[in-house]
Amino acid sequence: MQYISTRGRAEALPFDEVVLTGLARDGGLYVPAFWPTFTEREIRDMRKLDYADLALRVIAPFVGRAIPEADLGALLHDTYGNFNHRAVAPLKQMGHNLWLMELFHGPTLAFKDYALQFLGRLFEYLLNKRGERLTIVGATSGDTGSAAIEGCRDRDALDVFILFPLGRVSEVQRRQMTTVHAKNVHCIAVKGTFDDCQNMVKAMFNDLSFRDELRLSAVNSINWARITAQVVYYFWAGSHLWAKDRPLAYSVPTGNFGNVFAGYAAQQMGLPIDHMVVGSNANDILTRFFETGTMTPGDVVATTSPSMDIQISSNFERMLFELYGRDPDAIDGLMDQFSQKGSYTVNDAVWKKALSLFSGVRYTDGEVADIIDEIYEVTGEIVDTHSAIGIAGAEGRRRTHDTPMISLATAHPAKFPETIEAAIGVRPPMPSRILDIMERPERFTVMENDLGAIKSFIRTHGKK
Repeated sequence: MQYISTRGRAEALPFDEVVLTGLARDGGLYVPAFWPTFTEREIRDMRKLDYADLALRVIAPFVGRAIPEADLGALLHDTYGNFNHRAVAPLKQMGHNLWLMELFHGPTLAFKDYALQFLGRLFEYLLNKRGERLTIVGATSGDTGSAAIEGCRDRDALDVFILFPLGRVSEVQRRQMTTVHAKNVHCIAVKGTFDDCQNMVKAMFNDLSFRDELRLSAVNSINWARITAQVVYYFWAGSHLWAKDRPLAYSVPTGNFGNVFAGYAAQQMGLPIDHMVVGSNANDILTRFFETGTMTPGDVVATTSPSMDIQISSNFERMLFELYGRDPDAIDGLMDQFSQKGSYTVNDAVWKKALSLFSGVRYTDGEVADIIDEIYEVTGEIVDTHSAIGIAGAEGRRRTHDTPMISLATAHPAKFPETIEAAIGVRPPMPSRILDIMERPERFTVMENDLGAIKSFIRTHGKK
């Protein structure tokens, strides 16, 4: 399997090189040169597998010959043996043909663990075979940082630098990052927004001399391995809930579009998905795109669902590449326009093509609190702010009640205890993994929104 850049000017690479490279050298994002596919019977047979074996079945075609299948299987069994639910991604019925897939049973209680626990092991495996080391640079709006740190901590071949927006993540999210005292981990609190952090990470990758000097790689979902691992749970839910002649629908709370694109990938691989709801908070750039066909970022607004406080959805470039028939020149032009003018508009055919699969929806903080309260009153379930947006979007935008709708629960409510308590009058119980998190000492560096200063910090603190 070879991978190509969405902008068409970077060389095609095999899976292992794509993992270690992260962002393509032409500024584009890597996608597979073709989509591997499964037959209906192969998908139905997946329901007989446990999660790790299903992951091997789904991921192996993306890896190709880069990793022996026995080694890949061992990595995946080690990854998902670290989760605290036997099903790994359990499904819970919430109503007629409405299901919640709990994606918070990993070490840091968020869906990012499903990819980043695998990615940390994958980095270590590839680097140890080569006798090399990498500098990992990532930006987080809340959950990626802690999941990346947990996946990469104490690994000799990696130095990890995570940028997060100061004061714009929950206290639990921050402490999940800053209380990890591994020597190879460095947390940087930036005086700015997540988009500022993400833009600096991209700028570092686009500075090819800095990139080569530090041997940079990515843990954000610009790294294709992240998407690959997230495709798995779409097949996990789909193989269990798919009935003959009845398609599937998913509702996904998202900011950076990576989790949604993984669903699109699953559809291209044969999973019969005919509708996906894209849930947003007040940072509704994706919803506005689906309403208008124009992508225009606004100011980032702090909300009670901070992992979605994003106005530049990096992974949407991969979706544009698909919508434009994999035409890299078209994508290069749109990205230049976005960079120079701050927005772009797709043609009507592309917009209608997007609307045939996706629906956008947005909810304010007040609406989210009411949704959490209603879910608790009706079902007794306590859900976090992001998952509440997914459930409400599933119920409010579903096209038919005959289709199984799977809503992704992307974080444990204990990550946002004050917000949940304000909504329902009950404080969510703390899982054992984070019972003492408020007592643990923190370690992080506060820095200005200054690319040069942050690059200097990474140079000084990273090993070469």
